[in-house]
Amino acid sequence: MIEQHIRIQDTTGNPAPLGLLAFGLTTVLLNFHNAGFYGFSSMILAMGFFYGGIAQIVAGIMEWKKGATFGTTAFISFGSFWLTLVGLILIPKLGWFEGPTKIEMGAYLSMWGLFTLVMFFGTLKSNRALQFVFASLALLFFLLALGDFTGNIAITRIAGYEGIVCGFSAIYTGLAQVINEVFAKTVLPLFPMEND
Repeated sequence: MIEQHIRIQDTTGNPAPLGLLAFGLTTVLLNFHNAGFYGFSSMILAMGFFYGGIAQIVAGIMEWKKGATFGTTAFISFGSFWLTLVGLILIPKLGWFEGPTKIEMGAYLSMWGLFTLVMFFGTLKSNRALQFVFASLALLFFLLALGDFTGNIAITRIAGYEGIVCGFSAIYTGLAQVINEVFAKTVLPLFPMEND
C-alpha cells in the first residue's frame, strides 16, 4: 500500500490590515471628539458599529481560520469593545436601561486597559509597530478611565490626543502590511525585532 500525504496550502489573504484599519480609523475619529475638535454624532456611532465593530470581528474570524490565536482574540475582543461602546450609548437613548455612571464607565475602560496591557506582552515577539499600537492603546484606556473616575475634562482631552496618535499608529501598521505585500518588498517599515 502506498502512503500518500496531502499538503494544504493557505492561500487566504492576511486579515490583520483589515482589523488594524477598522480599529485605527474608528479610534482616530472618536478621539478627535475626545480631544475637543467636534461634538459626538452618529458618525462616530456608525463607525463604531460597522467598521470598528463588525469589520474587526470579521477580521478576527479570518484570523481564527488561519490558526492565529492572538489575532483572533485581539480583533474579536476589540470589535466587541466597539459594539459594547455603541450599546452603552444607544441603550439608554432607547429607554431600555439607565446609562452608565462615570464610575461605571471608568471601571469599563479600566478592564479594557488591563486586557490591552496583557495583550501588549503578546506583541513582544512581533514588530515594533504593533507593540506601539498596543502600548499606546493600553495607555489610552487608562487615561480615559482616569478622566471618568476624576471627572477631569483635561485628562480626557489629553487622552484624546494620545488616542489620535494610537489610532494613526494602527492605520500605519495596517497600511504598511498592505503596501508591503502589494510591492513584495518593504516600502513602509514595521520595525521588526532584530532577530526577525
